[in-house]
Amino acid sequence: MTKFIFNLPDIGEGIAEAEIVKWHIKVGNVVAEDDQLADVMTDKATVEMEAPVSGKITAIAGEEGDIISIGSMLVEIEVEGDVDLDELEDLEVADGSDDKEQDTEIKEEKSDGNDQVEAEEESEEAPVADEKASDVKPSDGGSRKVLATPAVRKRARDLAVDLGQVKAQGDHIRHSDLDAYLNYGSGEGYRPSGVSHKREDETIKVIGMRRKIAQNMAESKRNIPHFSYVDEIDMTELEDMRADLNANRGERPKLTMLPLMIVAICKSLPQYPMLNAIYDDEAGVVTRHGAVHLGMATQTDQGLMVPVLRNAQDMNIWQLASEISRLAASARDGTAKASELSGSTLTLTSLGPLGGIATTPVINRPEVAIIGPNKIVERPMIIDGELQVRKLMNLSISCDHRVVDGYDAASYVQALKHFLETPVLLFAD
Repeated sequence: MTKFIFNLPDIGEGIAEAEIVKWHIKVGNVVAEDDQLADVMTDKATVEMEAPVSGKITAIAGEEGDIISIGSMLVEIEVEGDVDLDELEDLEVADGSDDKEQDTEIKEEKSDGNDQVEAEEESEEAPVADEKASDVKPSDGGSRKVLATPAVRKRARDLAVDLGQVKAQGDHIRHSDLDAYLNYGSGEGYRPSGVSHKREDETIKVIGMRRKIAQNMAESKRNIPHFSYVDEIDMTELEDMRADLNANRGERPKLTMLPLMIVAICKSLPQYPMLNAIYDDEAGVVTRHGAVHLGMATQTDQGLMVPVLRNAQDMNIWQLASEISRLAASARDGTAKASELSGSTLTLTSLGPLGGIATTPVINRPEVAIIGPNKIVERPMIIDGELQVRKLMNLSISCDHRVVDGYDAASYVQALKHFLETPVLLFAD
Protein backbone atom coordinates (compact mmCIF):
# COMPACT_ATOMS: atom_id res chain seq x y z
CA MET A 1 0.00 0.00 0.00
CA THR A 2 1.10 3.58 -0.66
CA LYS A 3 -0.12 6.72 1.06
CA PHE A 4 -0.34 9.59 -1.45
CA ILE A 5 -0.41 13.09 0.04
CA PHE A 6 -2.13 15.57 -2.26
CA ASN A 7 -1.10 19.07 -1.19
CA LEU A 8 -3.07 22.20 -2.06
CA PRO A 9 -1.35 23.38 -5.25
CA ASP A 10 -0.17 26.86 -6.14
CA ILE A 11 -3.16 28.21 -8.05
CA GLY A 12 -1.43 31.36 -9.16
CA GLU A 13 -1.63 35.14 -8.69
CA GLY A 14 0.46 35.10 -5.50
CA ILE A 15 -2.23 33.37 -3.44
CA ALA A 16 -0.89 32.09 -0.10
CA GLU A 17 -4.01 30.36 1.21
CA ALA A 18 -7.48 29.24 0.22
CA GLU A 19 -10.76 28.38 1.90
CA ILE A 20 -12.39 24.97 1.65
CA VAL A 21 -15.93 25.82 0.58
CA LYS A 22 -17.21 22.33 -0.27
CA TRP A 23 -16.07 18.74 0.19
CA HIS A 24 -17.27 16.24 -2.39
CA ILE A 25 -15.77 13.30 -0.50
CA LYS A 26 -15.23 12.12 3.06
CA VAL A 27 -12.84 9.78 4.82
CA GLY A 28 -13.45 6.22 3.68
CA ASN A 29 -14.74 7.09 0.22
CA VAL A 30 -13.14 5.38 -2.77
CA VAL A 31 -12.32 7.78 -5.60
CA ALA A 32 -11.16 7.38 -9.17
CA GLU A 33 -8.59 9.56 -10.85
CA ASP A 34 -10.10 12.94 -11.83
CA ASP A 35 -13.00 12.58 -9.41
CA GLN A 36 -13.89 15.90 -7.79
CA LEU A 37 -12.47 16.19 -4.27
CA ALA A 38 -13.23 19.73 -3.11
CA ASP A 39 -13.96 23.30 -4.13
CA VAL A 40 -11.55 25.86 -2.73
CA MET A 41 -11.93 29.61 -2.88
CA THR A 42 -9.24 32.28 -3.10
CA ASP A 43 -9.69 36.04 -3.25
CA LYS A 44 -10.01 35.67 -7.01
CA ALA A 45 -12.11 32.62 -7.79
CA THR A 46 -13.44 29.20 -6.78
CA VAL A 47 -11.32 26.32 -8.08
CA GLU A 48 -12.23 22.63 -8.35
CA MET A 49 -9.70 20.14 -6.98
CA GLU A 50 -9.65 16.72 -8.63
CA ALA A 51 -8.06 13.46 -7.55
CA PRO A 52 -4.66 12.91 -9.21
CA VAL A 53 -4.78 9.17 -8.43
CA SER A 54 -7.34 6.48 -7.65
CA GLY A 55 -7.68 5.10 -4.15
CA LYS A 56 -9.34 5.41 -0.77
CA ILE A 57 -9.52 8.70 1.14
CA THR A 58 -7.78 8.23 4.50
CA ALA A 59 -7.55 11.87 5.68
CA ILE A 60 -8.82 15.33 4.72
CA ALA A 61 -7.51 18.77 5.64
CA GLY A 62 -10.43 20.06 7.68
CA GLU A 63 -14.04 21.20 7.60
CA GLU A 64 -15.84 23.39 5.11
CA GLY A 65 -14.96 26.98 5.94
CA ASP A 66 -11.42 26.18 7.10
CA ILE A 67 -8.50 28.13 5.63
CA ILE A 68 -5.46 26.13 4.52
CA SER A 69 -2.09 27.25 3.19
CA ILE A 70 -0.76 26.58 -0.28
CA GLY A 71 1.44 23.49 -0.12
CA SER A 72 -0.26 21.97 2.91
CA MET A 73 -2.12 18.66 2.78
CA LEU A 74 -5.56 18.73 1.18
CA VAL A 75 -6.26 14.98 1.18
CA GLU A 76 -4.44 11.74 1.84
CA ILE A 77 -5.22 8.86 -0.53
CA GLU A 78 -4.34 5.22 -0.02
CA VAL A 79 -3.49 3.62 -3.35
CA GLU A 80 -2.69 0.10 -4.46
CA GLY A 81 0.97 -0.46 -5.33
CA ASP A 82 3.46 2.31 -6.06
CA VAL A 83 2.76 5.73 -7.58
CA ASP A 84 4.82 6.76 -10.60
CA LEU A 85 5.94 10.31 -9.88
CA ASP A 86 6.79 10.87 -13.56
CA GLU A 87 3.11 10.55 -14.41
CA LEU A 88 2.24 13.32 -11.95
CA GLU A 89 4.58 15.99 -13.26
CA ASP A 90 2.10 17.53 -15.69
CA LEU A 91 -1.00 17.56 -13.48
CA GLU A 92 -3.04 20.78 -13.68
CA VAL A 93 -5.66 22.38 -11.49
CA ALA A 94 -9.18 21.77 -12.78
CA ASP A 95 -10.03 25.40 -13.60
CA GLY A 96 -8.62 25.20 -17.11
CA SER A 97 -5.72 27.56 -16.38
CA ASP A 98 -2.16 26.86 -17.48
CA ASP A 99 1.07 26.30 -15.61
CA LYS A 100 -0.44 25.49 -12.23
CA GLU A 101 1.66 22.63 -10.89
CA GLN A 102 0.39 20.43 -8.12
CA ASP A 103 2.70 19.76 -5.19
CA THR A 104 2.66 16.14 -4.10
CA GLU A 105 4.27 14.10 -1.42
CA ILE A 106 4.52 10.34 -1.27
CA LYS A 107 5.07 8.35 1.85
CA GLU A 108 5.53 4.57 1.69
CA GLU A 109 3.67 2.27 4.06
CA LYS A 110 4.42 -1.43 4.21
CA SER A 111 1.42 -3.72 4.20
CA ASP A 112 1.38 -7.07 5.95
CA GLY A 113 -1.98 -7.99 4.50
CA ASN A 114 -3.80 -7.07 7.72
CA ASP A 115 -4.64 -3.42 7.09
CA GLN A 116 -6.77 -2.02 9.90
CA VAL A 117 -9.39 0.60 9.08
CA GLU A 118 -11.33 2.52 11.72
CA ALA A 119 -15.06 1.87 11.65
CA GLU A 120 -15.87 5.42 10.60
CA GLU A 121 -13.45 5.11 7.67
CA GLU A 122 -15.01 2.04 6.09
CA SER A 123 -15.25 2.28 2.35
CA GLU A 124 -18.34 3.97 1.03
CA GLU A 125 -19.28 5.05 -2.42
CA ALA A 126 -18.84 8.77 -2.94
CA PRO A 127 -22.19 10.55 -2.64
CA VAL A 128 -23.89 11.40 -5.90
CA ALA A 129 -25.16 14.97 -6.23
CA ASP A 130 -28.85 15.48 -6.91
CA GLU A 131 -29.76 16.31 -10.46
CA LYS A 132 -30.52 19.97 -11.00
CA ALA A 133 -33.69 19.24 -12.94
CA SER A 134 -36.29 16.54 -12.57
CA ASP A 135 -39.77 15.78 -13.81
CA VAL A 136 -42.57 16.34 -11.34
CA LYS A 137 -46.26 15.73 -11.71
CA PRO A 138 -48.41 18.56 -10.40
CA SER A 139 -51.97 18.05 -9.26
CA ASP A 140 -53.34 18.68 -12.76
CA GLY A 141 -51.78 15.40 -13.94
CA GLY A 142 -49.23 16.99 -16.30
CA SER A 143 -45.50 17.14 -15.87
CA ARG A 144 -42.94 19.91 -15.92
CA LYS A 145 -39.29 20.45 -15.15
CA VAL A 146 -38.40 21.74 -11.71
CA LEU A 147 -34.96 23.31 -11.38
CA ALA A 148 -33.35 23.51 -7.94
CA THR A 149 -29.91 23.14 -6.37
CA PRO A 150 -29.08 20.00 -4.36
CA ALA A 151 -29.21 22.03 -1.13
CA VAL A 152 -32.74 23.24 -1.87
CA ARG A 153 -33.85 19.71 -2.81
CA LYS A 154 -32.44 18.26 0.42
CA ARG A 155 -34.14 20.91 2.51
CA ALA A 156 -37.43 20.30 0.69
CA ARG A 157 -37.15 16.56 1.34
CA ASP A 158 -36.41 17.16 5.02
CA LEU A 159 -39.53 19.33 5.26
CA ALA A 160 -41.63 16.94 3.14
CA VAL A 161 -42.30 19.71 0.63
CA ASP A 162 -43.25 18.85 -2.95
CA LEU A 163 -41.15 21.18 -5.09
CA GLY A 164 -43.76 20.90 -7.81
CA GLN A 165 -46.01 23.05 -5.59
CA VAL A 166 -43.39 25.78 -5.04
CA LYS A 167 -43.48 28.81 -7.28
CA ALA A 168 -40.07 30.05 -8.46
CA GLN A 169 -39.43 33.76 -8.81
CA GLY A 170 -36.63 33.11 -11.30
CA ASP A 171 -35.49 30.30 -13.57
CA HIS A 172 -35.11 27.86 -10.69
CA ILE A 173 -36.32 27.36 -7.13
CA ARG A 174 -34.21 29.10 -4.46
CA HIS A 175 -34.27 28.96 -0.68
CA SER A 176 -36.24 32.23 -0.70
CA ASP A 177 -38.94 30.59 -2.86
CA LEU A 178 -39.13 27.68 -0.43
CA ASP A 179 -39.36 30.17 2.46
CA ALA A 180 -42.22 31.98 0.73
CA TYR A 181 -44.06 28.69 0.20
CA LEU A 182 -43.62 27.67 3.85
CA ASN A 183 -44.63 31.04 5.24
CA TYR A 184 -47.31 32.22 2.82
CA GLY A 185 -48.72 29.15 1.08
CA SER A 186 -52.46 29.76 0.60
CA GLY A 187 -55.11 27.20 1.48
CA GLU A 188 -54.88 23.81 3.15
CA GLY A 189 -54.62 22.13 -0.24
CA TYR A 190 -51.40 24.04 -0.88
CA ARG A 191 -49.70 22.64 2.23
CA PRO A 192 -48.15 19.19 2.40
CA SER A 193 -50.28 16.98 4.64
CA GLY A 194 -49.18 16.82 8.26
CA VAL A 195 -46.36 19.37 7.86
CA SER A 196 -46.15 22.40 10.12
CA HIS A 197 -45.28 25.67 8.42
CA LYS A 198 -43.43 26.88 11.48
CA ARG A 199 -39.80 27.42 10.56
CA GLU A 200 -37.20 25.61 12.63
CA ASP A 201 -34.15 27.50 13.85
CA GLU A 202 -31.15 27.05 11.59
CA THR A 203 -27.47 27.58 12.32
CA ILE A 204 -25.57 28.16 9.08
CA LYS A 205 -21.81 28.47 8.90
CA VAL A 206 -20.77 31.57 6.98
CA ILE A 207 -18.26 30.28 4.44
CA GLY A 208 -17.16 30.70 0.86
CA MET A 209 -18.65 33.50 -1.20
CA ARG A 210 -20.96 34.57 1.64
CA ARG A 211 -17.95 35.05 3.94
CA LYS A 212 -16.13 37.06 1.27
CA ILE A 213 -19.19 39.25 0.79
CA ALA A 214 -19.49 39.77 4.55
CA GLN A 215 -15.82 40.74 4.84
CA ASN A 216 -15.93 43.09 1.85
CA MET A 217 -19.12 44.82 2.96
CA ALA A 218 -17.83 45.25 6.53
CA GLU A 219 -14.54 46.71 5.27
CA SER A 220 -16.37 49.04 2.93
CA LYS A 221 -18.72 50.41 5.58
CA ARG A 222 -15.97 50.53 8.21
CA ASN A 223 -13.44 52.37 6.04
CA ILE A 224 -15.54 54.49 3.67
CA PRO A 225 -17.65 57.46 4.79
CA HIS A 226 -20.62 56.87 2.49
CA PHE A 227 -23.13 59.42 1.34
CA SER A 228 -26.02 58.79 -1.04
CA TYR A 229 -27.91 61.04 -3.43
CA VAL A 230 -31.20 60.20 -5.19
CA ASP A 231 -32.87 61.98 -8.10
CA GLU A 232 -35.95 61.31 -10.22
CA ILE A 233 -35.50 60.70 -13.96
CA ASP A 234 -38.15 60.69 -16.66
CA MET A 235 -37.44 57.51 -18.64
CA THR A 236 -40.44 57.77 -20.98
CA GLU A 237 -38.54 58.74 -24.13
CA LEU A 238 -35.77 56.24 -23.48
CA GLU A 239 -38.27 53.42 -22.89
CA ASP A 240 -40.04 54.31 -26.14
CA MET A 241 -36.70 54.27 -27.98
CA ARG A 242 -35.82 50.91 -26.45
CA ALA A 243 -39.14 49.46 -27.65
CA ASP A 244 -38.46 50.72 -31.20
CA LEU A 245 -34.93 49.31 -31.17
CA ASN A 246 -36.16 45.91 -30.03
CA ALA A 247 -38.87 45.88 -32.67
CA ASN A 248 -36.23 46.34 -35.36
CA ARG A 249 -33.30 44.44 -33.86
CA GLY A 250 -33.28 41.57 -36.36
CA GLU A 251 -30.87 38.86 -35.17
CA ARG A 252 -29.32 41.08 -32.50
CA PRO A 253 -29.96 40.47 -28.78
CA LYS A 254 -32.99 41.94 -27.08
CA LEU A 255 -32.21 45.16 -25.23
CA THR A 256 -32.89 45.70 -21.56
CA MET A 257 -32.50 49.16 -20.11
CA LEU A 258 -28.96 48.44 -18.87
CA PRO A 259 -27.02 48.81 -22.16
CA LEU A 260 -28.62 52.20 -22.80
CA MET A 261 -27.93 53.28 -19.24
CA ILE A 262 -24.30 52.18 -19.50
CA VAL A 263 -23.82 54.26 -22.65
CA ALA A 264 -25.24 57.26 -20.76
CA ILE A 265 -22.92 56.58 -17.79
CA CYS A 266 -19.86 56.37 -20.05
CA LYS A 267 -20.75 59.52 -21.99
CA SER A 268 -21.31 61.57 -18.83
CA LEU A 269 -18.18 60.40 -16.94
CA PRO A 270 -15.37 62.31 -18.76
CA GLN A 271 -16.37 65.58 -17.11
CA TYR A 272 -16.42 63.89 -13.68
CA PRO A 273 -13.24 61.77 -13.52
CA MET A 274 -13.30 61.66 -9.71
CA LEU A 275 -16.19 59.17 -9.91
CA ASN A 276 -14.43 56.65 -12.17
CA ALA A 277 -11.61 56.08 -9.71
CA ILE A 278 -10.13 53.84 -7.03
CA TYR A 279 -8.71 55.03 -3.71
CA ASP A 280 -5.71 53.37 -2.09
CA ASP A 281 -6.30 54.73 1.39
CA GLU A 282 -3.14 53.15 2.81
CA ALA A 283 -0.92 54.87 0.23
CA GLY A 284 -3.12 57.98 0.15
CA VAL A 285 -3.40 57.81 -3.65
CA VAL A 286 -6.44 58.21 -5.90
CA THR A 287 -6.21 56.79 -9.43
CA ARG A 288 -8.64 58.36 -11.87
CA HIS A 289 -9.20 55.97 -14.75
CA GLY A 290 -9.74 56.97 -18.35
CA ALA A 291 -11.29 53.66 -19.37
CA VAL A 292 -14.56 52.58 -17.81
CA HIS A 293 -14.30 49.04 -16.43
CA LEU A 294 -17.86 48.74 -15.17
CA GLY A 295 -18.68 46.23 -12.44
CA MET A 296 -22.11 44.64 -12.80
CA ALA A 297 -23.45 43.52 -9.41
CA THR A 298 -25.04 40.11 -10.11
CA GLN A 299 -27.04 37.93 -7.73
CA THR A 300 -26.08 34.25 -7.85
CA ASP A 301 -26.85 31.18 -5.74
CA GLN A 302 -23.48 31.71 -4.05
CA GLY A 303 -24.19 35.36 -3.29
CA LEU A 304 -23.43 38.71 -4.88
CA MET A 305 -20.73 38.67 -7.57
CA VAL A 306 -19.40 41.56 -9.65
CA PRO A 307 -18.29 40.57 -13.17
CA VAL A 308 -16.61 43.39 -15.05
CA LEU A 309 -17.46 44.97 -18.41
CA ARG A 310 -14.01 45.99 -19.59
CA ASN A 311 -13.70 49.15 -21.69
CA ALA A 312 -17.44 49.66 -21.65
CA GLN A 313 -16.93 53.09 -23.24
CA ASP A 314 -15.87 51.41 -26.51
CA MET A 315 -18.96 49.18 -26.90
CA ASN A 316 -22.21 49.93 -28.66
CA ILE A 317 -25.57 48.98 -27.16
CA TRP A 318 -25.72 45.61 -28.93
CA GLN A 319 -22.20 44.64 -27.86
CA LEU A 320 -23.03 45.68 -24.31
CA ALA A 321 -26.21 43.58 -24.35
CA SER A 322 -24.28 40.48 -25.45
CA GLU A 323 -21.47 40.98 -22.96
CA ILE A 324 -23.85 41.65 -20.06
CA SER A 325 -25.69 38.41 -20.84
CA ARG A 326 -22.47 36.41 -21.14
CA LEU A 327 -20.95 37.74 -17.92
CA ALA A 328 -24.14 37.28 -15.91
CA ALA A 329 -24.50 33.69 -17.11
CA SER A 330 -20.86 32.82 -16.32
CA ALA A 331 -21.18 34.36 -12.85
CA ARG A 332 -24.35 32.39 -12.09
CA ASP A 333 -23.07 29.05 -13.36
CA GLY A 334 -19.67 29.45 -11.71
CA THR A 335 -17.57 29.57 -14.89
CA ALA A 336 -16.47 33.21 -14.62
CA LYS A 337 -12.70 33.63 -14.76
CA ALA A 338 -10.82 35.43 -12.01
CA SER A 339 -9.90 38.18 -14.48
CA GLU A 340 -13.61 38.75 -15.16
CA LEU A 341 -14.35 39.33 -11.48
CA SER A 342 -11.74 41.97 -10.66
CA GLY A 343 -10.43 45.32 -11.81
CA SER A 344 -13.64 47.36 -11.93
CA THR A 345 -13.42 51.15 -11.65
CA LEU A 346 -17.13 51.87 -11.07
CA THR A 347 -20.04 49.59 -10.24
CA LEU A 348 -23.66 49.52 -11.40
CA THR A 349 -26.14 47.65 -9.21
CA SER A 350 -29.75 47.10 -10.20
CA LEU A 351 -32.53 45.15 -8.52
CA GLY A 352 -34.35 44.87 -11.83
CA PRO A 353 -38.13 44.58 -11.52
CA LEU A 354 -37.87 44.55 -7.70
CA GLY A 355 -36.46 48.03 -7.95
CA GLY A 356 -37.76 49.80 -4.89
CA ILE A 357 -38.32 53.51 -4.45
CA ALA A 358 -34.71 54.26 -3.58
CA THR A 359 -31.56 52.40 -2.57
CA THR A 360 -28.39 53.36 -0.72
CA PRO A 361 -25.93 50.86 -2.24
CA VAL A 362 -22.64 49.99 -0.54
CA ILE A 363 -19.50 50.97 -2.46
CA ASN A 364 -17.43 48.20 -4.00
CA ARG A 365 -14.11 49.04 -2.32
CA PRO A 366 -11.59 50.37 -3.45
CA GLU A 367 -13.89 52.14 -5.89
CA VAL A 368 -15.31 55.49 -4.83
CA ALA A 369 -18.83 55.36 -6.30
CA ILE A 370 -21.67 52.98 -7.11
CA ILE A 371 -24.79 53.73 -9.18
CA GLY A 372 -28.15 52.11 -8.45
CA PRO A 373 -31.11 52.53 -10.83
CA ASN A 374 -34.46 51.68 -9.26
CA LYS A 375 -37.72 50.42 -10.70
CA ILE A 376 -39.39 52.31 -13.54
CA VAL A 377 -43.01 53.04 -12.68
CA GLU A 378 -45.81 55.05 -14.25
CA ARG A 379 -46.65 58.12 -12.19
CA PRO A 380 -48.51 61.37 -12.81
CA MET A 381 -46.31 64.34 -13.70
CA ILE A 382 -47.18 67.95 -14.50
CA ILE A 383 -45.56 69.12 -17.76
CA ASP A 384 -46.26 72.62 -19.07
CA GLY A 385 -49.24 72.87 -16.78
CA GLU A 386 -50.78 69.59 -17.94
CA LEU A 387 -51.06 66.36 -15.99
CA GLN A 388 -49.44 63.47 -17.86
CA VAL A 389 -48.63 59.87 -17.08
CA ARG A 390 -44.87 59.34 -17.39
CA LYS A 391 -42.43 56.49 -16.81
CA LEU A 392 -40.32 57.66 -13.91
CA MET A 393 -37.33 56.15 -12.15
CA ASN A 394 -35.37 57.13 -9.09
CA LEU A 395 -31.61 56.89 -9.57
CA SER A 396 -29.36 56.41 -6.54
CA ILE A 397 -25.64 57.00 -6.21
CA SER A 398 -23.40 56.34 -3.21
CA CYS A 399 -19.98 57.96 -3.03
CA ASP A 400 -16.83 58.00 -0.89
CA HIS A 401 -16.94 61.40 0.81
CA ARG A 402 -13.16 61.37 1.23
CA VAL A 403 -12.78 61.63 -2.54
CA VAL A 404 -16.11 62.85 -3.95
CA ASP A 405 -17.87 66.01 -2.79
CA GLY A 406 -21.66 66.10 -2.58
CA TYR A 407 -21.85 68.87 -5.16
CA ASP A 408 -19.85 66.83 -7.67
CA ALA A 409 -22.01 63.75 -7.15
CA ALA A 410 -25.22 65.75 -7.64
CA SER A 411 -23.76 67.48 -10.71
CA TYR A 412 -22.81 64.15 -12.23
CA VAL A 413 -26.30 62.73 -11.70
CA GLN A 414 -27.74 65.81 -13.44
CA ALA A 415 -25.43 65.20 -16.41
CA LEU A 416 -26.44 61.52 -16.48
CA LYS A 417 -30.09 62.54 -16.22
CA HIS A 418 -29.71 64.80 -19.26
CA PHE A 419 -28.50 61.89 -21.40
CA LEU A 420 -31.24 59.56 -20.17
CA GLU A 421 -34.01 62.08 -20.70
CA THR A 422 -32.66 63.10 -24.15
CA PRO A 423 -31.81 59.66 -25.56
CA VAL A 424 -30.85 60.91 -29.03
CA LEU A 425 -27.64 62.17 -27.39
CA LEU A 426 -26.63 58.57 -26.67
CA PHE A 427 -25.96 58.10 -30.39
CA ALA A 428 -24.34 61.48 -31.04
CA ASP A 429 -20.56 61.85 -31.21
